[in-house]
Amino acid sequence: MDCGAPWTIAPVGVNHYENFPVASWLCPPALRPAVAAIYHFARTADDIADEGHALPAQRLATLDAYEQALQAAARGEPGADWPEVFVPLAREITHHALPVPLLADLLSAFRQDTGNPLYPDRAALLDYCARSANPVGRLLLHLAGVRDTDALRQSDAICTALQLINFWQDLSVDLPRRRCYVTRADAQCHGLALPLSAPDRAATRALIAELVAWARSTMLAGAPLVHRLPGRFGWELRLVVQGGLRVLDKIEARDCNVLQHRVRIEAVDAPRLLWRALWMPRSAATPRWADGAAR
Repeated sequence: MDCGAPWTIAPVGVNHYENFPVASWLCPPALRPAVAAIYHFARTADDIADEGHALPAQRLATLDAYEQALQAAARGEPGADWPEVFVPLAREITHHALPVPLLADLLSAFRQDTGNPLYPDRAALLDYCARSANPVGRLLLHLAGVRDTDALRQSDAICTALQLINFWQDLSVDLPRRRCYVTRADAQCHGLALPLSAPDRAATRALIAELVAWARSTMLAGAPLVHRLPGRFGWELRLVVQGGLRVLDKIEARDCNVLQHRVRIEAVDAPRLLWRALWMPRSAATPRWADGAAR
């Protein structure tokens, strides 16, 4: 599962993890233990679902045991299984009253990934994003003390956009693994069938261009949230939003040929990201640089 963005910096003291939208040294120090505990919970579950050579049935059984360990930790009774995950998580659940159903939603998405399903339409894909990506944003909003309806809606938009961007960025990696997040309905609109094949075609580029536009509009709908989050959290989210938009710029700069080439954020992009993060508008209006032209 990829419920985040590969340009993201992981919490201080932990290994890099692609599935974590907002967590780095910019995180307020008092919240770093909670962020790290959530990170390790998701990281370990992701490895159970994706890594190694276990059969799908074995992965599902292990994820079931993992969820039982989560519920025990929520009761303040972390057991002997995965103590490096659930001992600190139990402490942070108690200390911050973390919403355990959001953590369980992540496991639901991980279970879905073990079957590598094809998605019939965008509604089905968005349902997956609502469980694979959006809970992380909501957990971080909870830690930041921002919990109103508008903020939750904008957080969901940002996290869903990050997930979509990761899908389109990683097509060259996912397709050989028989994992495809392009929906059947979107493919059929361009005369294509699933799973997509690697050869570069005009129809494929048109499809990717449409998907990029969808991800961009979703991100821009949530972007005003950066002005609602205090201090370091707000600046971290600014950089995450701009990182996502920059990936979309780079996909467009390649004429949407991402079935064979993966774009990525590089050190040279840092000044551009910082400048754009500084001048983000307070409304959902499209910034001048995000009009679809890659710059």
